[in-house]
Amino acid sequence: MSEVDGTVQGHRDGHGFVQRDDAEADVYLSPQEMRAVLHRDRVRVRIIRYDRKGRPEGRVLEILERRKSPIIGRLLHEAGVWLVAPEDNRYGQDILIPKNATADAEVGQVVAVELTEPPSLYSQPVGRVTEVLGEIDDPGMEIEIAVRKYEVPHRFSPETMAQTAKLPDKIRAADRKQRIDLTDVPLVTIDGEDARDFDDAVYCEPARVGGRGKAPNGWRLVVAIADVSHYVKPGEPLDDDAYERATSVYFPRRVIPMLPEKLSNGLCSLNPYEDRLSMVCDMLINEGGEIHAYQFYPAVICSHARFTYTEVAAILANTRGPEAQRRAELVPHLLHLHEVFRALLKARNARGAVDFETTETKIVCDENGRIEKIVPHVRNDAHRLIEEAMLAANVCSAEFIAHAKQAALYRVHEGPTPEKKTILQNYLRSLGLGLSISDEPKPAEFQAIAAATKDRPDAQQIHTMLLRSMQQAIYTPANSGHFGLAYEAYTHFTSPIRRYPDLLVHRVIKAILAGKRYHLHLAQTAEPPKPARGGKAAQASREEAEAWEGAGAHCSANERRADEASRDVEAWLKCKYMREHLGEEYGGTVSAVTTFGLFVQLDELYVEGLVHITELGGEYFRFDEARQELRGERTGVRYATGARVRVQVSRVDLDGRKIDFRLVRDGIAPRGHRAADGKSTSAVETLKGLQEADRAVKKGARAKKGATPAAPKGRASAVQPDKVAAARRAQEVRAERKGKRTRRG
Repeated sequence: MSEVDGTVQGHRDGHGFVQRDDAEADVYLSPQEMRAVLHRDRVRVRIIRYDRKGRPEGRVLEILERRKSPIIGRLLHEAGVWLVAPEDNRYGQDILIPKNATADAEVGQVVAVELTEPPSLYSQPVGRVTEVLGEIDDPGMEIEIAVRKYEVPHRFSPETMAQTAKLPDKIRAADRKQRIDLTDVPLVTIDGEDARDFDDAVYCEPARVGGRGKAPNGWRLVVAIADVSHYVKPGEPLDDDAYERATSVYFPRRVIPMLPEKLSNGLCSLNPYEDRLSMVCDMLINEGGEIHAYQFYPAVICSHARFTYTEVAAILANTRGPEAQRRAELVPHLLHLHEVFRALLKARNARGAVDFETTETKIVCDENGRIEKIVPHVRNDAHRLIEEAMLAANVCSAEFIAHAKQAALYRVHEGPTPEKKTILQNYLRSLGLGLSISDEPKPAEFQAIAAATKDRPDAQQIHTMLLRSMQQAIYTPANSGHFGLAYEAYTHFTSPIRRYPDLLVHRVIKAILAGKRYHLHLAQTAEPPKPARGGKAAQASREEAEAWEGAGAHCSANERRADEASRDVEAWLKCKYMREHLGEEYGGTVSAVTTFGLFVQLDELYVEGLVHITELGGEYFRFDEARQELRGERTGVRYATGARVRVQVSRVDLDGRKIDFRLVRDGIAPRGHRAADGKSTSAVETLKGLQEADRAVKKGARAKKGATPAAPKGRASAVQPDKVAAARRAQEVRAERKGKRTRRG
């Protein structure tokens, strides 16, 4: 059998997988094999067998590298032994702590642990407490845990802070040299109410675009972006820290910035009435929303106002309202921005770019960091206006770099993989819409389906399925276009304060303007490349290409890490919030269907939880992947995505970030389901069938306590509730064990 190297990914149930370096299928590790390794260790494994689905199972041959980062967990004292239960249950094993290595931490506190002895087949890992974070209920503790759990860099190096301290508080006379003065142009920033760093400012005026005559037939759109590259230079400590972070990480009530606050909220931020250095994309856009011409140049600007999205939306809705009267001198420019937005939107629709209306939420916390409410984040024309302006500037930067044949990081979004395409085609076919995607799908096909289904009750689910079928956007030097936006080339240029790829794009554009070539490896080695000929030149070219590939992979991975950390904190806050609502009932919508149950999103709270399959009644349910539904084999009841249900909050697992619901039988029945014989089943008939199933379960339970009705002979079941329930009980016992540890301490 073959041997492969990779990284261990633990699972909360005790087993694990090895993510192979060659990107082939993950290798399964049994719980026994996982005893000697920990989550994120690098190992070499031998593939010893394949299961009936062809999935490989491995045996650990060698541990290539132990993960050195601290492990975060709760300190417990059990039967005279100190130990730490990792907060990330993918680690699977508790860590023993010698009594003289607790750093005076108290029982139940959250601590960081450094391993002193790794695990083996016959012994648990041993460690020492290196940091005491505090009590689990301390305000902001969920963020402190997340930044360490996901290894988000949250402290700048002393060298970076020393370099930052030497930077001026305002731009100097020398900084203004060789820059165009745009301080008299009424550029404005438009952001959310809680924004603190302002990357971009915009301005628009009518203009003559091409042809003859003097009457305006288009617009001049100016997008000014903070010139971070003027202050953050390759090879310096500031750049090293920025590259390591790659992105700012946003949590409720807190941001882990990519750059120190002096830069992100001060010197680089386009604060109102302050002169700032910027890189400008100056565009001419015709009536059809096409970019007729553009140019990039460094400039000095002064933002004439700091607008919020809410304020701009109010002005656009009523140009004689109080908001407009307070900003009377800037209202005409906002109206011009709205005009160019409508033209750009027309062009977007013409090229068939995908635009799904999904509901995003915002968590509002009180002073103690607890959730006050969860509110929907509604996009208005002000949001879309800025979005279209930024898209235009990003497209220009991609074209500018591609035309100069320079290397850079593109923002690439590819269409669906063959597997996802097939799943989506089957799903759309099962809905009977008469709409589907071709074998070589175009963005316009997705947008046509989204537009045709926007008024359906299950529109949200259809749009979610369309979105899930696409691949994740990444940063890469290989330009493969942006499928979702229907662009042949696309980069990120507009947010260098919070994204490192944008900073790289700025450096490349500046190099092109100066008639030079930007060499990425200068960021790692401050020495310029040595002239090479023949084979050496080819080797240097390959090394630089690999450097760009590595930078793209690094930025993409850190973007995913930031998203995971943010989602983890939001899930923790939602779980803590829902613990106060145990036993309460809510209406909701089935947001996803799996082999093990239904995910339901509550209407008013925008919180998602699981109705486990064992809560659906005493029969076998088969999962239909094409229809995205569970079907009861005896009653024919179907639970499909988009169905309306009423649920009760039954359990909250704070450690696992999971919320469980129980279906309320006299609630809202799923809509649009059909019985097994194909006939439509009413809500009343469905309810009767469920009640009969319940009675059958209770009758069987009296005969044999805890038993689940046996499957009828000759009928296979896709999901066996008894086995699932047993596994579920095991998880609950483990969670209860953790709770007892805390109480015992």
